[in-house]
Amino acid sequence: MEPLIHYAPYIGWVYPNETVIEWSIAIVVYPYITGLVAGAFTVSSLYQVFGFQRLKPVAHLALLTSLCFMIFVPLPLLLHLGHPERAFNNLLTPHWTSAMAMFGYFATFYIVLLMVETWFAFRPFVVEQAQTRKGLPGAAYRLLTLGSYDVSEKALSYDRKWIFWLAIAGIPGAHGLHGYVGFVFGSLKSREWWSSDLMPVVFLFSAIISGVALLIVLYVVSCWLRRITIDLACLKGLAYTVWGFIMVALLLEGLEFANIIYKGREGVQMIIAYVNGPLLIPYFVLQFGIGAILPLLWLSYMIWRGTTGKALITGVTLSACLVLLSVFMMRWNVVIGGQEISKTGKGLLTYHLPFFGHEGLVVAIILLLAPLATLFALTRFFPPWEDKAA
Repeated sequence: MEPLIHYAPYIGWVYPNETVIEWSIAIVVYPYITGLVAGAFTVSSLYQVFGFQRLKPVAHLALLTSLCFMIFVPLPLLLHLGHPERAFNNLLTPHWTSAMAMFGYFATFYIVLLMVETWFAFRPFVVEQAQTRKGLPGAAYRLLTLGSYDVSEKALSYDRKWIFWLAIAGIPGAHGLHGYVGFVFGSLKSREWWSSDLMPVVFLFSAIISGVALLIVLYVVSCWLRRITIDLACLKGLAYTVWGFIMVALLLEGLEFANIIYKGREGVQMIIAYVNGPLLIPYFVLQFGIGAILPLLWLSYMIWRGTTGKALITGVTLSACLVLLSVFMMRWNVVIGGQEISKTGKGLLTYHLPFFGHEGLVVAIILLLAPLATLFALTRFFPPWEDKAA
């Protein structure tokens, strides 16, 4: 049978059993989406738990964003499986020594937590709509009230306590959900490019900056579509968050790379040849140069100059887009890059991305756009804007 992933040796030689790259772009999209989930929830928690008032305009948007992307997190894995129906075996007969086996429980817990927190966050709006809307929408809102129409100050205080404690519980849940992805890669000693104790931390910090960057883009676009003024204090708060975390992420990724080179183990010569060859553009130019260092310098310049107004909005939004590119390239360079280096350390493979197929480029784009489409639909039903959500 014709393999889905085509291959070609780049230099040196490889064994026949190494000539197929098993983890394709679907496995690149998977940690990218989970990172957006964790990063978006971080923004929501900064307001709900730590009281960052300047982030109030995006707190509910962050919660909905995290929920919408979390719904699609398992889909890349299911597309990658030859028999996706067997995924239920992961829950029914788990193997407790496998990190992957725990994903089903993490994901189920986190989806339920997000749904419950979203219900408490939007309950006053749901009650209001249930009492005023007619027809099918009104019936849907009345169903969502779960029979609770009490919006007194005492009831709302009770709701806020629930939101607070759910947000606290969600912080380790969200970051554990994504940190385990880095743990899976870092614990594989058979791959020089993956075997690093820093891998879970690198994944976690890059997840935070990607989620915050996504919220910057969504907030600016939503304000533009609704023709309302952007809250510059909120935008600055998001920019400061990206600026701070991107410095930590850069430091960690630099340490990880230096650690791999400094170990000088068998195969390091092939890694150096790989970095100076096929990985030069995606790793140094796209991931670090354009995607990380450029936005860091840009944000630093705007902070130093005290930029405001349209210049601030444009600069922060473009920087956020570059950060999203950087994190995606980081996922690509880890997942695909780690497999392009042969286990023998004597040769390199070349991954050719198929355009069609269940693990092709078209499906990957659909996987990235589907959560955004779901978010757009959900915001019509639960407006996350500050003047609508309590």
